[in-house]
Amino acid sequence: MRNKNLKGTGVAIVTPFDKKGNIDTESLSGIVKHLHHGKVEYIVILGTTGESVTLTREEKELAISTVVKANGNKLPLVLGIGGNNTAEVVETIKKTNLKNFEAILSVAPYYNKPNQEGYYQHYKAVSENSKKDIILYNVPGRTGSNVTWETQVRIAKDLKNIVATKEASGSIEQIMKVIKNKPKDFMVISGDDNLTLPIIAAGGVGVISVVAQALPNDYSEMVRLCLKGDFEKAQKLHYKIMDITDQLFADGNPGGIKFALSELKKCKPYVRLPLTEPNDKVKETLKHLIKNY
Repeated sequence: MRNKNLKGTGVAIVTPFDKKGNIDTESLSGIVKHLHHGKVEYIVILGTTGESVTLTREEKELAISTVVKANGNKLPLVLGIGGNNTAEVVETIKKTNLKNFEAILSVAPYYNKPNQEGYYQHYKAVSENSKKDIILYNVPGRTGSNVTWETQVRIAKDLKNIVATKEASGSIEQIMKVIKNKPKDFMVISGDDNLTLPIIAAGGVGVISVVAQALPNDYSEMVRLCLKGDFEKAQKLHYKIMDITDQLFADGNPGGIKFALSELKKCKPYVRLPLTEPNDKVKETLKHLIKNY
């Protein structure tokens, strides 16, 4: 493994807001401590679930400093730095103080719809300008196009500080082809909570999770059981959690997880436009599932 600290359950942490739309640092600190108690392996700041695309530079710095302080070096931290302007991503990496971070999570460029050579050259530029390890993030449902398994394997072979891929293509076949053809030490991380069990069974090393933010103890234990090969016990937790996971994404992420966290008294459910809270049907279903969990 190129970076053993990225094995197991990582959590894509939310950015809580107060009623006025400002970052709620008290709730954010509380969620970090909630994740400590829940025994997750690492925390990812400013990913999709953190609503990074609607945060100002100053707000990003506030979110980072809040998590770093609350974490107190207890868990490895990963920072989301990505975008569809390669030069800007490189410049952000150069300007950001990364001393508190284990790695960078960098989403595949979106909207532009690069061809596969474009994806390769983008990650090559990012790799050459980063002193930290990098996790490639393939999420076609959000970016509009797919980084193929061939391109991911090419990146894994050529760019040694790109240590892992967070695979959220939803295609088990594609993910298995990455696992089959990648260098032995390159890591495949699940980007879909409900696919983590089969991805680990196929050779993945863990997950960057949304649902583990609400249910850190059970979900991280499920992942550890999978990594030990105890799929019989892992399946029980997987199916126990599955319906909640479905509802978290039924009407948009992070609206679903923020509503679930509000039911657990961890933060308010507010999201920032253009996102809105889940519809009433999803809210009622989540209330019922969490109450009876």
